[in-house]
Amino acid sequence: MALTSSRALGAPSRSTTSHPVGPDTGHPTGPGVRRVAAVLAAALVLALALLALPGHAAQAASVVLSQGKTTTASSVENVATPASSATDGDLGTRWSSQAADPQWIAVDLGAAKAVTGVHLAWETAYASAYQIQTSDDGSTWTTKATGTASSSTAQDVAVTATARYVRLYATARATQWGVSLWEFQVLGADAAPPAGDTLLSQGKATTASSVENAGTPASAATDGNTGTRWSSAYADPQWLAVDLGSAQPLSRVHLVWETAYATQYQIQTSDNGSTWTTRATGTASSSAPQDVALSVTARYVRLYSTARATQYGVSLWEFQVYGGDGSTTPPTDPPSGDTKLLSYGKPATASTYQDDGQCPGCTPAKAFDADPASRWATNATTGWTDAGWIQVDLAKTAHVSQVVLQWDPAYATGYQVQVSDDAQNWRTIYTTTTGKGLTEKLDVSGDGRYVRLNLTKRSGPYGYSLYTFDVYGTGGDPVAPPTSNVPDPNFTHLAWSDEFDGANGSGPDTSKWTIDSGTGQNGEQEYYTPSGNAKLDGQGHLVIEARKESAGGRDYTSARLNTSNTFMFQYGRVEARIKVPEGQGFWPAFWMMGSNFLTGTPWPQNGEVDIMEVLGKDTTTSYSTLHAPAYNGGGGYGGSYGLPDGSKLSGGFHTWAAEWDKTGIRYYLDDRLVFTADKATVEATRGPWIYDHPFYVILNLAVGGDWPGNVDATTPFPAQMVVDYVRVYR
Repeated sequence: MALTSSRALGAPSRSTTSHPVGPDTGHPTGPGVRRVAAVLAAALVLALALLALPGHAAQAASVVLSQGKTTTASSVENVATPASSATDGDLGTRWSSQAADPQWIAVDLGAAKAVTGVHLAWETAYASAYQIQTSDDGSTWTTKATGTASSSTAQDVAVTATARYVRLYATARATQWGVSLWEFQVLGADAAPPAGDTLLSQGKATTASSVENAGTPASAATDGNTGTRWSSAYADPQWLAVDLGSAQPLSRVHLVWETAYATQYQIQTSDNGSTWTTRATGTASSSAPQDVALSVTARYVRLYSTARATQYGVSLWEFQVYGGDGSTTPPTDPPSGDTKLLSYGKPATASTYQDDGQCPGCTPAKAFDADPASRWATNATTGWTDAGWIQVDLAKTAHVSQVVLQWDPAYATGYQVQVSDDAQNWRTIYTTTTGKGLTEKLDVSGDGRYVRLNLTKRSGPYGYSLYTFDVYGTGGDPVAPPTSNVPDPNFTHLAWSDEFDGANGSGPDTSKWTIDSGTGQNGEQEYYTPSGNAKLDGQGHLVIEARKESAGGRDYTSARLNTSNTFMFQYGRVEARIKVPEGQGFWPAFWMMGSNFLTGTPWPQNGEVDIMEVLGKDTTTSYSTLHAPAYNGGGGYGGSYGLPDGSKLSGGFHTWAAEWDKTGIRYYLDDRLVFTADKATVEATRGPWIYDHPFYVILNLAVGGDWPGNVDATTPFPAQMVVDYVRVYR
């Protein structure tokens, strides 16, 4: 939700032109730079891309599993309507087939997922009869639901399955044209992996008994890319082994076979890479993926194939070893013994750095400042190249045992970690050609005063960019980074509240709230007035009223209020009991902004936590979202959900809450957990977690905008967002 203001808050003013903020403000990221772009209305219809199936109770929000995943189709009408357009989250693009029956579109979810439903956003050329099918291997399909349509109205199809591939198989077209979809959304559970089931093998050193050719190396089976594979010579036996780098507790091995699978094999482990012990024996009768359970601690894991299913060799798309303790975050305490963070605040240099309107002040020091929202980026002026480096001076010789990298989308696939005594002669202590970006936690061992990341291969057309380059070890001259020393919250101790118990017609308590004034952003149509649109009703409620009246050059007025001058907090439970209005264009919100926004940190670097947003055109659905530099606007991290019976949220009061601590944020509707933003999961899958600092609370009712759309002749005025209370427990 946008935040603007034209009056001072005892801090730098928030003008109506300087800081676009809100879940519907698109900020596409060009790796190495961050470009603030215009909002695209169509993409924002799916801004959160997390939809609950109406009429179906759920213990946790369903999420869209298919967006951005590999998508194929039986045919396409032309190059402008590819299969990928149906899974890109953009309602302005579509897939359309040739004019014939049958037709299909299929999406590869990347791994087996718990599927709960499919959302079909038909174009005018819809299918009158179709099936929803699933598959484990992309070739053998099972029909899970059969559907019909008599119009192009969007449809939700309930599905209960665990599968990697999901397909719409259209058997009859409704028009003389092909079949066409704006969006083909597969919904289901995408929860964080349980503790003890962390993928350990990705990007680790992998060897094999043989390879078919240079295009099918052993490393292709542990690169996390299901489009690359290892394949062996045409003989039995064959083996593939991965070195995890250190002994790890193991829970299972996941085998994603290519067509040339093994009919008989063993899973073996070793402590030294030469003496092997068989832990499990397996067979296969098809190329369907397999899971093999393990319960052992080992450094090396091997697939030993004794019989091939075809005349060809043995081939795997992926050889995935799982185990460990489920941890994906860098240590906050020394990993062992006297190990400490050595790199905080130390002098840093780099091959180049960016300092322009796209990435101001993105100097090497930003990778070592303990601020997860600031970053270093290479300079674009002379063109991005593969060669680059960033290094830190630890001040004194140290033993380096661990390096933690948090990448921007502009990450390196090839790099080395190096140490030096003089910043001239470098010794490599870690190397990879399969870097995966996001969070990389590297166990290394080397001695030196200087530590360098030598960059050799970019992941894309842009440069390199790092939010964090943390060096851990012993020795050196470490300085502890500042800590907030905020204790774990007590979710039952009331620290702040407003029950809105004033007289009828009185304004909000100014010792608790600051009333904004000015125009909204994100294409909104209202003018926020400093008084008149936010009043108490004398019955214990705050009424925020949207009216059809002229003010500030706009045709509508409303109100927005915040606690920026009166109350900020870090961690706790924040909740509000609210009745939302219904009507095209209304956009009520209950949300929080990082307080450093008031002292000059721009959005989204300050962080935004949206607790509740409801669109008046569909009050069966509520949205909760996080916004940060690496995920914001239409790409924010969040969930959507509704009431268990599918009824409208505008039908009465409901309580929205967020419980926020050092591990993440859990969202509740009427005390029912509806979405969890786990810190470790966000860092490992989306980007930096920037919410460990104070925030303030905001309430507002927007009118129109790029996401909800403008008001129309059906929109009822005046409309009211009624707030029973706001409470914060710490």
